[in-house]
Amino acid sequence: MRFLSCFLILVSLLFYSASIVAQSNKLPKKGICAHRGAMEHHPENTIAAFKEAIRLGAQMIEFDVRLTKDKRLVVIHDDTLGRTTNGVGKVKKATFNQIRELDAGSWKSEEFSAEKVPTLKEVLQIMPKTVWLNIHLKGNKELGIKTAKMVVAENRIEQSIIACSKKPYKGVKEVSTAIKTCNMQRLSSRSKYIDKTIKKSIPYLQIKSSRDNDKLVSDVQRLKENGVGINYYHAENETRIIELLDAGVDFILTNHLSEMMDVFKKYSAKQSENQP
Repeated sequence: MRFLSCFLILVSLLFYSASIVAQSNKLPKKGICAHRGAMEHHPENTIAAFKEAIRLGAQMIEFDVRLTKDKRLVVIHDDTLGRTTNGVGKVKKATFNQIRELDAGSWKSEEFSAEKVPTLKEVLQIMPKTVWLNIHLKGNKELGIKTAKMVVAENRIEQSIIACSKKPYKGVKEVSTAIKTCNMQRLSSRSKYIDKTIKKSIPYLQIKSSRDNDKLVSDVQRLKENGVGINYYHAENETRIIELLDAGVDFILTNHLSEMMDVFKKYSAKQSENQP
């Protein structure tokens, strides 16, 4: 009986491992990242913006997570409520129920007046398993712990990349060393930032356009040689998108998702035609 139990457990583990590999193989190797969802025509960091990003075929979707006063995980970028809701004050000073009562869409258009600030769980639950999730943490170690636990609970480890600085990073890794992270602990120069990412074996980093210089191609090459994935913030025109893809950047964040998705589709089609 003990042998049979062990055999069944082994079979289950093999099937689980196979399912994880299959899921990983479905995730795109490169593409366009919807910055805060399809934010050009939809209110950023809302379910409406994320559903539109999914509809448009974004390979990666970026969103921001914060903690409320009562320690609930909500998806919102700013530390204050005023820009993207009809509320006032800091997110961390408001309870979840108070934030939930706010209108998070009318600032963009009246058609989105029913949009609310979503929870992390709600956002994870609408995401296809074939889209990368670029999860930016705006907080401390506690936020890292809670976010990682939610990613694990919702079975989203394989597609999640948690982008954070040092304190939330420690929280993430306390929960699961299997969750991929993106180094957001900025240093005084891009060169030092790259060196630190490689030294700590962090699998991703985010390059900022504001720090671009004539070393971009060699920087990308060095990162690739060391197995580091590259997210780039941000690009909003065809010429720059193509330059970045040619240089080897993996995922490019954009605020103009529909247009940049068209650019990527044309680029991918041309690359396929040139394949031997």
